[in-house]
Amino acid sequence: MIRLLCFQNNNESKIRGFTLIELMVVIVILGILAGLIVPKLTDKPDKAKVVKAKMQIENLSMALKEYKLDNGYFPTTEQGLQALVKKPSIGREPENYPEGGYLNKIPKDPWGNEYIYIYPGEHGEFDLLSLGKDGEEGGKGFNADIKSWEIQ
Repeated sequence: MIRLLCFQNNNESKIRGFTLIELMVVIVILGILAGLIVPKLTDKPDKAKVVKAKMQIENLSMALKEYKLDNGYFPTTEQGLQALVKKPSIGREPENYPEGGYLNKIPKDPWGNEYIYIYPGEHGEFDLLSLGKDGEEGGKGFNADIKSWEIQ
């Protein structure tokens, strides 16, 4: 029989250690445990991206509301979110636009896509959303759209 990790006990003349079968059982058990734990860890980045998208939508919403407080109206869909960075030159020009704008830049969603801004909105004063991981409308799980009117 094969003996691994052998050592000799000074008091006894027997050699003690682990057999290959015992080591294989331990390796299989560790593999099963890893199979249960790793999937739970691998979706952490996707969960973090969903949280980041929600935070960005909230920040963009706050900047849009500040724009309205200063000017009495939201930027049009045509002016888009860029109206928060640079004073719009198309459509109605805001009278009380701050020198540095409302934001330094408009972030892309965590998956690299543009946020969608619609004014007037169908679900509130404006609609602001990310199309999720797949970049397509609808979807479930991490592919689901993240919508300003559903963030609590």
